[in-house]
Amino acid sequence: MRSQLESPVQYQLPLGNDLVPLNPLLGKKIKLQFNGVINCIATGKKITKSYNQGYSFEAFRRLAQCDQCIMSPELCHYDKGTCREPEWGQKNCMIDHILYLAITSGPKVGITRHTQVPTRWIDQGAVKALPIIKIPTRYASGLLEVEIKAHLSDKTNWRKMLKGEIDDADLYYLRDELLEQIGEFMEELGGEDLDESQVEISYPLVDIPLKISALSFDKNPCVEGVLKGIKGQYLIFEQGVLNIRKHQGYKIDFSY
Repeated sequence: MRSQLESPVQYQLPLGNDLVPLNPLLGKKIKLQFNGVINCIATGKKITKSYNQGYSFEAFRRLAQCDQCIMSPELCHYDKGTCREPEWGQKNCMIDHILYLAITSGPKVGITRHTQVPTRWIDQGAVKALPIIKIPTRYASGLLEVEIKAHLSDKTNWRKMLKGEIDDADLYYLRDELLEQIGEFMEELGGEDLDESQVEISYPLVDIPLKISALSFDKNPCVEGVLKGIKGQYLIFEQGVLNIRKHQGYKIDFSY
C-alpha cells in the first residue's frame, strides 16, 4: 500500500494503474477477490508461487534487492566485487542510511535508506520514531545495528503491534544511552548523530480486534468484510488481518 504521513496516515491501494483511497472505506464492507494470477513484481512474468513477497524464483536468485544482505546489511559483499547488481548496489546501498529508534510492539532499532523516511516507519506500524544516526553506506549501518542489537531488539511482534499491546519507552532517553555506548564505533564507521525530533504516527482504526488471525489468498481467494482499520501494511477485518505486502503481484478484483 502507498502511504502518506498525516494524522491519521492516509493509505492508497495500488490496483493496476489506479490508486484506490482506503481511508474513506473505513467502516464499510469491501471485497478482494484473487483471480488466480500472480505476476513477478520485477519481471512481470506469470508465476505459480511468489518468493520474498512478490518475486519469481529466478528473480529471487538473481536480483541484488533479494540477496541476504538486504535483510542482514552487515553481510554486504559489494566491496568484494560479488554484488549481484553493482549498479543497483551503488544507487541503493552506497548512499546515506538512517539508523532510528521506534515503538512498534515495543522499542526497537532499525535502519533504512534516507529516501524511505518516514515510509519505513509506517510500514512497520510504528507509533513513534526517532532518527538518531546518519551513516554513509548500508554496510556500515548494518555493522552499527548489530552493535546496538546487543542492547535493544530489532524485532516487532506483529500481533501485539496490531492489537495495540505496546510497550512504550522514552526514545530520547534510549538515544542518549545508546550514543554513549556506541558513539566511538559510530564515528569510526563515518556516522554522525542526529539532533531531530520524535515523529508520532497515528493510524486509521475504527476498532481493534481481540484476536489476530492471518488471512491469505493462498488459503482463501476471497477476503471480504467490514474494514475495521489499517496499520502498517495490514488491512484489518473483524475475522482477521490481510498483509497486503505479502501478496504483491497477486491480481485482485476489488469492490465495495
